[in-house]
Parts: sequence; C-alpha cells; structure tokens
Amino acid sequence: MIPIHEDEHLLVLEKPSGLLSVPGRGPDKQDCLSKRVQGRYPEALIVHRLDQDTSGLLLMARGIEAQRRLSKLFETRQVNKRYVAVVAGQPEQTQWAVEIDEEGWRTIDGPILLDWERRPLHIIHPDGKASRSRWRALQTSDSASLIELEPVTGRTHQLRVHLQSIGHPMLGDSLYATPEIKVLSPRLLLHAQELAFVHPFTEQALAFKAPVQWSATAPFITPQP
Repeated sequence: MIPIHEDEHLLVLEKPSGLLSVPGRGPDKQDCLSKRVQGRYPEALIVHRLDQDTSGLLLMARGIEAQRRLSKLFETRQVNKRYVAVVAGQPEQTQWAVEIDEEGWRTIDGPILLDWERRPLHIIHPDGKASRSRWRALQTSDSASLIELEPVTGRTHQLRVHLQSIGHPMLGDSLYATPEIKVLSPRLLLHAQELAFVHPFTEQALAFKAPVQWSATAPFITPQP
C-alpha cells in the first residue's frame, strides 16, 4: 500500500472501505491495513483506527517515539479530523431547534456505551463515556442528506451512533441502519476526508485531503470516469 505522504517519522494513507485497520480475531481477519503497510515499512505502527467499513485518511507512525508523540496529539485533541457521510432523511429538519454556529455547524452530545449483549453495537446511555460530534449539511434531497462531520471526542462508532440516535443513520450501515436504509448503498457511506495536525518533530503544519464524489441523490456515489 503506497502512502499519500511519507517522511522519516510518519505515513498518511487512504484506507479503502471493507479493510480492517488492524488484525481481528480469527485467521480470516488477518488481512488489514497495518499488515499491508508493514510489508513495505516494517517499523510502521498504528496510531488510530477507522472502522472496517469506513474509508479515508489514516495516520501511522514510523517507530516507537513517533507513535508516542502522535498518540499524544490524538489524546490532547490536537488532530483535526473531518468526515463526509450520506445519511437518511433531513437532519436539518430534525435538529432545527439545536443551536447553529456562524459556519453552520450543529452539535450532538450523547454518552456512548458498548452494548455488551449485542456487541460490537454501541448505544447512547447515561453510563457511557461523554461524546460530542459536530455536523453540518452540504446537500439535501427528499430521501437523504450529504453532511460533513467532526468528531470532538473519539469513541468507537461515535459518528454512526450519534447520527442513528437522532434518527438519521448512514446509508449502507450494517450495524446501525434499518434493512431498508442499509440496502440503499453497497457500502457504508462514511469517509475520513480531511486530516490536519502539527508535525510532532518538525512543528510544520500538515493538512491532507482525500475527497469523494458523493451526493444526496441516488445512486449517491458518483461513478469514477
């Protein structure tokens, strides 16, 4: 797997939908992005993950010290991540009473807890970890909306759970969408589109984009020429 950026300390890659970030349990779940990258960069170490069905930008460290410094950036929320998704319905109508900032962003707050009896599903629950996501609509149709998302916190399945919790699950979501919404797309329509941070060694400001051509109208994914 060829990175879209590399230097002596880090790699930035674009993970396809359907590929695990790290190995799972069982021999059938050993193929993953981290192993593919380590075939070319043996010193590469994982810093954060994307869900198997989510595509987009993912950062890996080259060596233990780089992993430590990059992990610290994530822990202290110094990495700006922006996603794009297609969700069912029109969340702007559902969330009309939620305060909106000058750039059009609304906030979803909802503590997230692993549902042990139905794992890997997560749910909004008072005993869960505090979680916050920001979103704004880019395009709407009668049936769906194309939205931008920013996770303020970094819980497992956070964006998917938060949008499902307000009644607007993501198209193609095998865990949180109803069968009728899941079949609208052959894949989960969630993509990590932008990643920005200050390089922990050089202090250079870095920003990366991996845009997708999605829309709020069927077939939702624009075919590539």
